[in-house]
Amino acid sequence: MRKPLKSVRRNCRFWKWKEREMAAPLTRREFAKIGATLTSAAFLAPFSGAVPVGRTNSRGPNVLLVLTDDQGYGDLSCHGNEQLRTPNIDSFAATGVEMTEFYVCPVCAPSRSSLLTGQYNYRTGVQHTSRGGALMATEKVTIAEMFHAGGYATGIFGKWHLGDDYPLRPMDQGFEESLVFKGGGIGSVPDLPNSYFDTRLYENGKPVEGEGYCTEVFTDATIRFIETNRKRPFFAYLPYNAPHGPLVVDKKYSEPFRAMGLDEKVADLYGMVVNLDQNFGRILNRLRELDLEQNTIVIFMSDNGAWSGARRYNAGLAGWKGSVQDGGIRAPFFFRWPAAGLQGGRKVDRIAAHIDVLPTLLDATGVSKTDGIEFDGVSLMPLFRDGNANWPDRNLYFQFHRGLVPQRYQNCAVRNQRWKASSRAGDEVQHDTKDLPLQPAFKLYDMEKDPGETTDLASQNPEIVQKMKASYDEWYEKMEHSRDWAVGVIHIGSKNEPVTHLSVYQDNCYNFNQPTGWSVEIERGGHYRVTINRPNYPPANLVVKFNNKITNLPLEQGENSKIVKLPAGQGMLDIWVEPKKVSSAEVGQRPVVALAGNWEVTATSTAGDCDIEFLRE
Repeated sequence: MRKPLKSVRRNCRFWKWKEREMAAPLTRREFAKIGATLTSAAFLAPFSGAVPVGRTNSRGPNVLLVLTDDQGYGDLSCHGNEQLRTPNIDSFAATGVEMTEFYVCPVCAPSRSSLLTGQYNYRTGVQHTSRGGALMATEKVTIAEMFHAGGYATGIFGKWHLGDDYPLRPMDQGFEESLVFKGGGIGSVPDLPNSYFDTRLYENGKPVEGEGYCTEVFTDATIRFIETNRKRPFFAYLPYNAPHGPLVVDKKYSEPFRAMGLDEKVADLYGMVVNLDQNFGRILNRLRELDLEQNTIVIFMSDNGAWSGARRYNAGLAGWKGSVQDGGIRAPFFFRWPAAGLQGGRKVDRIAAHIDVLPTLLDATGVSKTDGIEFDGVSLMPLFRDGNANWPDRNLYFQFHRGLVPQRYQNCAVRNQRWKASSRAGDEVQHDTKDLPLQPAFKLYDMEKDPGETTDLASQNPEIVQKMKASYDEWYEKMEHSRDWAVGVIHIGSKNEPVTHLSVYQDNCYNFNQPTGWSVEIERGGHYRVTINRPNYPPANLVVKFNNKITNLPLEQGENSKIVKLPAGQGMLDIWVEPKKVSSAEVGQRPVVALAGNWEVTATSTAGDCDIEFLRE
């Protein structure tokens, strides 16, 4: 029997925790959000007269949404991988419906925001995976909020990656139960130090320790959630972090692949996939044992293409994670709902995407969409019911770079059923740049005849290129005008989170690869204790800058904490350390390298991270 989660031991070597009371009065933003959801009549949806196809009783079908991390289209034996065996996923695919042309974003956090909102990621505040780019706007109504309003139990177990502070956490976004880790990966900033074994996690906002391998811990938690809520409809979201790096798994899973002579990284990654397949099978078996299999919708999918750091079978697709080639954006997608009588093993070749999942699930369950919400996706249920259904063609759009302000035509693609037009200008750029061409040449591929994107047909079909480029221009302008590229806002001084942790690498907003501050709303004006991570450094100044007002506070040898008075309001907050004496030109300017101690902002360091605690008015 696997051990349950346990509370984190206090006063451990690297981390100190306080147990805090999480209950607090609703903020104006929360109240408005709940009101918007209730006015949609979603609360009454399970009892409405419209009964979805396949419903076997008065309650709606359960939903289990399984999302894997960095699992490429070719990382399944049912997709032709002859070195890897995934029997449980293969069997599931054979009894469900597969969308063979299913698309996601080139990287994870944007895909997750689209999956949860039914909108393109640029409309959700999520631009990429870190440096301020993975903060989903709290005013966005998520799938969990809609299902919760519809009478469903809601839970998430695994990778959130859309904001670690109030009001961006899953517990603030509709999930009654949550077991997650911080940031974009276990053991990455700001989740250091951590491990795939005996992982430090957060259960409903409070730190706990999982015992065993993380994939198994998340599976166990999902099964417990299903068991607890088996007598009511539930929405269980299981976003595994496997097989995302670091590539860590018990050697019994990876050694068979090493014995085959495979690269070390590929062997470890395939071992993680085998473990994942076994755990997916455990959940399916438990649904069957609980007599829930028939009336539970199960979706299995991945968040982006295969990571290029472990080059392996990619099913003939071009490109890898981060690219708008199909190797970066085409993902496995299987849908099963036995009670609906869907033909098992059927493959549907119509293009579809992450933005379609939420509309599809609302259609299937009868849960109502919140009033005023505009989806970019559509319900796929007509295709699931009838593969020959009349289905109009449409365009899907993809774009990605590491900065907060996209450039038109940078690493983008437009895909309809037959054609794909793509501009790969700047696809290797890791931050904002002014040096990209404004009118790059689009390449054009016939995806029905050339799924590997080997032959550019743009010169032979200029009218198609121009039409798809014009469609992209219209989409880009819509995305820009929807939020002006604004990211989600972290709240400070909220009674829902007494201490706010600000990560420089994960959440600070970057401009041309330099941190410029956190986008925050200070709920209560008053005195705050600011603690910065700079152990054993010499005397220096702690600089606190909010909306261009600068406060300099002296730090003595080894001192990390000061009290500063901050006004209520929304804006940019930046905090750093600088030497006692700087030139007049350097005053109020965050240095690229913090000279007091010579530490840098990097993807592997938490130096410069801050905790902010409200003390008094």
